[in-house]
Amino acid sequence: MPLGNDALKLEGTEMEALNVGFIGLGNMGAPMAANLAKAGCVVRGFDTAGTSAEGVQMVASATEAATGADVVLTMLPNGAILRSVAAEILPAMKPGALLLDCSTVDVESARDVAAQAEASKLLFVDAPVSGGIGGAAGGTLTFMAGGTTAAFTKARPLFDIMGQKAVHCGDAGAGQAAKICNNMILGATMIATCEAFALADKLGLDRQKMFDVVSTSSGYSWTMNAYCPAPGVGPQSPADNDYTPGFAAELMLKDLGLSQQAAEAVDADTPMGALAHALYAKFVEDEDGMGKDFSAMLPRFSARGRTS
Repeated sequence: MPLGNDALKLEGTEMEALNVGFIGLGNMGAPMAANLAKAGCVVRGFDTAGTSAEGVQMVASATEAATGADVVLTMLPNGAILRSVAAEILPAMKPGALLLDCSTVDVESARDVAAQAEASKLLFVDAPVSGGIGGAAGGTLTFMAGGTTAAFTKARPLFDIMGQKAVHCGDAGAGQAAKICNNMILGATMIATCEAFALADKLGLDRQKMFDVVSTSSGYSWTMNAYCPAPGVGPQSPADNDYTPGFAAELMLKDLGLSQQAAEAVDADTPMGALAHALYAKFVEDEDGMGKDFSAMLPRFSARGRTS
């Protein structure tokens, strides 16, 4: 549950002067940075697009944001950009500081940046998030963290501000591994949920009746019970807002791509993950899925026949 009044506040504590550099103030990063500033951190931010966040002092470069910071937090689009930013900011960070990367990137990039940080006498945690834009704004994210115990301990106060749960999954890269495994399940499960609704429609089964049965039976899942892709059924979800993204289909495609990249690297057999990746690639790149929620697979299946 959200922490509400129990959420950690830094005002009046020995940590009130914690200096944070925040690089990447997009849809997720901006509200996360704003929550840190609201809690009493001194936050300097930088984004190549020139975006800003409430309470955050904007600076001219990533290096300026990182200089003198106790913690530098990054929220970036991919591993290549993370590597580039790390190469720029690591020399500017003070010894013992923490680089906390909350991007979703490939495991190899996370481990490579962790090794660079260690060589520079810095701490590193890869901590991708779950909870979407709403969780970022509400401070209810879940963090899946990889890194040393010392690095995780230093990151913990920030996790407590920005989220409701943080799990130390293991060494560097473990956070990314947990995220891509979780989202491989999510993508495949959403496809199955959408397929089932489309089949139910063609069998003449009322969607609400299907929800009433499945949500309390062995077909129970998060995609059915908490994020139902059928408008007007179950709790409020993006389906009730014309599939305006809570989690965009192109982001699901990215995460499924990372899962298949990782599976290939370690020779793991993931046929369902591979098929989910192929279906989302077709939906986003060849159909009309770009810019829609990943649950918009339901109208996609509803409009198709078995051979179309």
